[in-house]
Amino acid sequence: MKVLAKSYSMDLCSGSVLKKMLMFSLPLMASGVLQLLFNAADVVVLGRFAGDNSMGAVGSTSSLINLFTNLFIGLSVGVNVIAARAHGADSVSDMQDVVHTSMPVSVISGLLLTVIGVIFAPQMLVLMKATENQLPLAIQYLRIYFLGMPATMVYNFGAAVLRAVGDTKRPLYFLITAGVINFLLNLLFVIVFRMDVSGVALATIISQAISAALIVICLIKESGGIHLELKKMKIKPRILGAIVRVGLPAGFQGMIFSLSNVVIQSSVNTFGDAIVSGNSAAQSIEGFIYMAMNTFYQAAISFTGQNMGAKKYRRIPRIMGCALLCVAATGLILGWSAFLLGRPLVGIYSKTDIVIDAGIARLSVIATTYLICGMMDVMVGMLRGLGYSVMPMIVSLLGACGLRLLWIATVFQIEKYHSINTIYISYPISWAITFLTHLICYFVIWRKLKKREAAFFQESPQPEEQNA
Repeated sequence: MKVLAKSYSMDLCSGSVLKKMLMFSLPLMASGVLQLLFNAADVVVLGRFAGDNSMGAVGSTSSLINLFTNLFIGLSVGVNVIAARAHGADSVSDMQDVVHTSMPVSVISGLLLTVIGVIFAPQMLVLMKATENQLPLAIQYLRIYFLGMPATMVYNFGAAVLRAVGDTKRPLYFLITAGVINFLLNLLFVIVFRMDVSGVALATIISQAISAALIVICLIKESGGIHLELKKMKIKPRILGAIVRVGLPAGFQGMIFSLSNVVIQSSVNTFGDAIVSGNSAAQSIEGFIYMAMNTFYQAAISFTGQNMGAKKYRRIPRIMGCALLCVAATGLILGWSAFLLGRPLVGIYSKTDIVIDAGIARLSVIATTYLICGMMDVMVGMLRGLGYSVMPMIVSLLGACGLRLLWIATVFQIEKYHSINTIYISYPISWAITFLTHLICYFVIWRKLKKREAAFFQESPQPEEQNA
């Protein structure tokens, strides 16, 4: 029997799929947007009170941080899927094994990242061609930032467990608490103590430690399957293998995407400072749209995982339909709003007309078609929730990543099409092809599942399963 705090947990295996998906996703959406706002606040504080070099040094490390953290963040996806299945199957013992395996794995992952970041920060930043003025500041920031990686991993793995049981509210509360503390410490360390980039990095790891502590305390105070006892933490090879099978392909996909984005950015850089600045401003705006859409990817994983565990197979097509509907509506409304309000939005980042025009040019192609990207991600979430992780990884890498790089290497090189818009157009084309491929994969898997579980599909649906 599931014993959880009723005000936070959510049964994703019965009742209206659409209603529960919105209840699940809205706190996640708020968490993502707040995270972006807090990250922006870091840069604003540095830019206003420490100078452009400090702001640029911190900004130059983001792609490097993403490159290394994506692999281990991917493992938290595996935790989410395996925990959701255990919860759906009402298996307290399996859920306990997931919780007590995932916590030590998160700490080990964080320590490994700390060692890599502290030792190899200078070499990695030199390879990225950090400028001479910004290099010492970037090294200083990166080394301190990576000291907080164990806490970052603990928070992400713990939040994955809570999402698996339908709880997206408490991770939001923990994020708000840590984010406010981070912002206040930024002001204290940078303005009062004049600590420059080290102050921002220190504020970040303190806030990360607080969010991790709140997650751990939350799990310790829980009862039932997600109750954490520190003395029982032990890596179970069976559970670790299941987490790695789902999570490692997701993490590897994130790493390759980060690398491909570096290549694409290098093509954008050939068009000069104004285009690069406008492109960066538009990317920042699009980040909020993506974060909002990504919540339905997370919902697809948790809903599908729980229902697979509970053998509620009839609900899975409804889950896919609701997730696609929600993500398409979110992408359509936010994407077109960003484009139509492009001038004042890009104007927040720059007052230069040519930069604003460059930002709007990107928004006109990418923001207006961003819903396709969201739909592509939802299908990845559906496949991972069904237990398939390698397949969506391969499709995504070949479609959304490989096709885009091929486009840059071929079409973009033709003089007639050598323009910034040619780069931008590659995005919706690659999203559409990858989405359709994922959709085909889903229907193939669904047919196999129906044949394998024919007895369940022949049964009449329960009354609660008939809700939309």
